[in-house]
Amino acid sequence: MSDKQTIDIIDKVNTLTFDIFGTVLDLAGSLIPPLDELLKKCHSPASISGADVWQHWRLRQRLEQYQDNLMMLGHSGYLEVKKRALLYTLRMLKIEFTAEIIEEFMTAYQELIPFHDAIEGLKRLGTKYNLVILSNGEEWYLEKLAKNNIGIDFHAVLCAEMVGQFKPHPSVYRFAANRLILEPHQIMMVASHSFDILGARHSGFRGAYVNRYGLPYEESELRPDLVVDDFDELCVKLGV
Repeated sequence: MSDKQTIDIIDKVNTLTFDIFGTVLDLAGSLIPPLDELLKKCHSPASISGADVWQHWRLRQRLEQYQDNLMMLGHSGYLEVKKRALLYTLRMLKIEFTAEIIEEFMTAYQELIPFHDAIEGLKRLGTKYNLVILSNGEEWYLEKLAKNNIGIDFHAVLCAEMVGQFKPHPSVYRFAANRLILEPHQIMMVASHSFDILGARHSGFRGAYVNRYGLPYEESELRPDLVVDDFDELCVKLGV
């Protein structure tokens, strides 16, 4: 696609939908220190770090969500899926734990820290676009994070819970377009996870892949319209 074609497509966008976990909120930076504390309480081997657990846990979280979709279990809850994946990961690593230790650790999800560039970028983007959360989290939890952790007044908070499926199920993106009373091509999904951009593009959205983690995009012809390193670069490419 030529630069002119890309500009013409972007000019039709008036709303940006945002993944929150890992795109706006720094999950690794927020959760690895509490994971280190968890491992100390579990008397785990010194050779296993919170960062090691995080790498395995993060992959298992995605699988848990896909399993829920495939088995048509509905949306079992973002935090519940995270806890379920954590239990699996600890057992896989042969780390013994108690229910009390896990419940104490899960409170870390209330203290998630945003990326600095995301907050400044959202403020800039809000001068030109409607900003909408479109996340796999529960509505109450997202509203709490938006108010207390992110501090941005979003145009709307939409979530997979409202549909009963986890992203990247197409129903989540179609629901968002219907709720916002917009054509899909008027919306651009902004995410640091390529699966989220792929799901959005499959549903007619435009896509901006904020590749914070230096990962390859999916093997698909449905490409993002923009690929950037962070929100600063996203703002420049969107002219704000």
